[in-house]
Amino acid sequence: MNPPPPPRTLRSPAHGLPPAALLVVTCLLMSGCSGSGGARSDANDGGPGTGRMTIALVSHGNRGDTFWDLVRRGAEAAAAKDNVELTFTSDSDAAGQAELVRDTIRDKVDGIAVTLAKPEAMKGPIARARAAGIPVVAVNSGIDVWKSEGVLEYFGQDESVAGRAVGDKLDGLKAGHTLCVIHERGNIALEARCAGVKKTFAGRTDMLYVDGSDMDAVTDSIAAQLRQDPSIDEVVTNGAQFALAAVKSVHKAGSRAHIATFDLSKDLVKAVRDGDVQFAVDQQPYLQGYLAVDSLWLYRTNGNTSGGGVAPVLTGPAFVTKANVAAVARYAANGTR
Repeated sequence: MNPPPPPRTLRSPAHGLPPAALLVVTCLLMSGCSGSGGARSDANDGGPGTGRMTIALVSHGNRGDTFWDLVRRGAEAAAAKDNVELTFTSDSDAAGQAELVRDTIRDKVDGIAVTLAKPEAMKGPIARARAAGIPVVAVNSGIDVWKSEGVLEYFGQDESVAGRAVGDKLDGLKAGHTLCVIHERGNIALEARCAGVKKTFAGRTDMLYVDGSDMDAVTDSIAAQLRQDPSIDEVVTNGAQFALAAVKSVHKAGSRAHIATFDLSKDLVKAVRDGDVQFAVDQQPYLQGYLAVDSLWLYRTNGNTSGGGVAPVLTGPAFVTKANVAAVARYAANGTR
């Protein structure tokens, strides 16, 4: 949980303050003046000078995953702007994530942002949140199910569209045999990406499932596959750190395969700039976290729904290549891309 910002203090009026000004200061301090400009005390109103809203973001990300660090930073930036008390928790196990959502409901938060990588596990907790009057938005995964799950809004990229775009790009690069690496079995977003690649890529596409919580095992598994099938000339990963692991795998296997990836990080930007990775698909995770928190604040304070509650708000895909990587490098250095 982010610590709340230090409370603002009002200095006592000087002894020589004019009576009219003294009355205004006293009125503000006591919050007792009527009229549209008076301070509000409803905790759901949020904003400076009012009670703080509480929002929880519950993800399926693995601990230490640089992607989710970016999501969290975006969420924290929105929380600081909106005077929101934010909690960010995650569990890659579907049952564990569902229990985290139930915890936030018991805590009586004002809003919940949740990822829908394994949507079946989220149905019960989301229904419970709605019954408790807590608005829920989806972020990052679940573009095909968010409306049926009953959440208000979705912020992320269309993973199928992103995958198909990667397949087209690989055709343009004259690749012939692609290995698409999925680091979390059962994650519908990762499955959709690789399925999209396979749909548009004219060459051969194979899937490789690895344990994303063990980076050494990821490196070894990719290297073993490359040694077993030297015809693989492209490895597509589903996260920046896995792309960097694949770079090691290529060297380890003595392969000439190229690397491409979904998602971006500071280290991945350098890898693209140095030519170790051909390109990355940026879905702007910082923006996803920011919009998720800000949208709940807007809904609670002004009844707004982005996309009208019927259309997703897309944050990607955008290709980052050696030709344009300099344009995002300074933001990546700041830890926001």
